[in-house]
Amino acid sequence: MKKLQETLNKIKPIDTKLLEKTQKRLDNLTKPLGSLGRLEETAKKVTAVTGKDKNILNKKMVFTLAADHGIVEEGVSAYPKEVTPQMVYNFLSGGAGINVLSNHIGAEVTVVDMGVAVVIQCLNSKNQNFKDKKIALGTKNFAKGPAMTREDAIKSIETGIELSEEAIKNGVNLIATGEMGIGNTTPAAAITSVICNEIPEKVTGRGTGITDKFLQVKINVIKEGIKVNKPNPHDGLDVLSKIGGFEIGGMAGIMLGCIANNVPVIIDGFISGSAALIAAALKPEIKDYLIAGHCSQEPGHKIQLQWLGLKPLLDLDLRLGEGTGAALAMNIVDASCKILNEMATFESAGVSQKDDNK
Repeated sequence: MKKLQETLNKIKPIDTKLLEKTQKRLDNLTKPLGSLGRLEETAKKVTAVTGKDKNILNKKMVFTLAADHGIVEEGVSAYPKEVTPQMVYNFLSGGAGINVLSNHIGAEVTVVDMGVAVVIQCLNSKNQNFKDKKIALGTKNFAKGPAMTREDAIKSIETGIELSEEAIKNGVNLIATGEMGIGNTTPAAAITSVICNEIPEKVTGRGTGITDKFLQVKINVIKEGIKVNKPNPHDGLDVLSKIGGFEIGGMAGIMLGCIANNVPVIIDGFISGSAALIAAALKPEIKDYLIAGHCSQEPGHKIQLQWLGLKPLLDLDLRLGEGTGAALAMNIVDASCKILNEMATFESAGVSQKDDNK
């Protein structure tokens, strides 16, 4: 708990004077006021996170955290839980969507076992960017009781903080959060229902593509899990421990660790969004610093983003997870910084400014 508390204490309210200073510079660049839209907003947010006038985001990393979920035994997923470790091996061999898109934008992928239900053997992997941080062999079935202990919830978040700190120490200056875990849209929907105060029907989607019949099963399971556990929406640790997942806690920790250490972090889709809800329940100030990479097809994601006060950079009907949407958004975040770093001002370029009378 000491690591978590120290990290929370380091996160301060956003510096509005720094935002104003950055806006003034943006307004003096050779363009009509506000004409670069969301790029300008993003540049200001990155500056607020780092505290620097100029930011060069030349070392990018996507964390893909994997874990299994006991709730799968309730029939909430179209895929068996064996797919979780199978996909971890796919990540490590470089064959997954996140590998392709990360290669495309020049980011490194780090795969983390937070709680896969089997031991991952990666000695012969082509990609050795693997970290074994397993807390347990998956969570328990939260329809029958808490998904994990409060101690394990703390451990998952602190593991995420440590992952971010290690990456930052090695020079990483832009981080994205991704995940893999069969059944994890169920805890994500449960977390969203509790923290955003919405009924499960509004925040629960089809995940990997379940039928109408099993969508209703999923909704009923979430209702039962909330009824059985009675999570406190104002206590992020209580919500995480009762209805969450190890990878969700880990991503929340990465977000908190990044902001506490002045490195911008991009959240991915619905599962990553549920981690952001946990992080914001622990430290509301973090909402002003997070960057939403995209808007997922999962219905609950829009509700998460609205609660967090975030506007996604992309809307491509994605629902893969892994960090794919956040990875694609990395280039946009990088571009926003280059606008501040490289664009000339009216004065430096000798360009006449707008006539304020017109």
